Amino acid sequence: MDERKTIKWALDDVSASSAGGAPFLISYGLTFLIAGILSFILDEKIIALIAMFQGTVALPLAFWLERRMGRKRMEPENPLKSFSGQLAVSQALAIPALIVIFNLNPRAIPVVLGGIAGMHFLPYAWLHRSQAYVFAAIAVALGTFGLQILIGSAAFNYNLILIAVVYWVAAVLVYRNTQKLLEY
Repeated sequence: MDERKTIKWALDDVSASSAGGAPFLISYGLTFLIAGILSFILDEKIIALIAMFQGTVALPLAFWLERRMGRKRMEPENPLKSFSGQLAVSQALAIPALIVIFNLNPRAIPVVLGGIAGMHFLPYAWLHRSQAYVFAAIAVALGTFGLQILIGSAAFNYNLILIAVVYWVAAVLVYRNTQKLLEY
């Protein structure tokens, strides 16, 4: 069978071109950390808005890092190309719900972002063949929820930092896994 027609080839191509998604975890982790630090200084509504839209800074940084960390560009004929793109932007569909949450309780934004991130990460476990995404999904969703239950509104600041830490730990695990997968 032609190697270009195998699912392994398509998955390898996605992971090689994106460094397993590590650049996105690094970039979004950085912007969540900045939001978390600023949350001790700035008004909660401003921070909630920053957290909701931090992707406008993280995404270009992630693409820049992806070009440096990825091994190559994804092949145009890869059948997973459109799927990986759709998966990447799927979380943007939660913006209307975030706007509603913001209007009801801005301090709930980080825990809601944790839940959205958890759902967003699960398919990446298959796409990049990395259980680190399962870890990240569970840790970010249940971690933010747990902090919210334990310390209530004080979780606002710490949940932003927790998200950053989970993303960075996952970035290391994902990148290592991708390097092992692509050794031939």
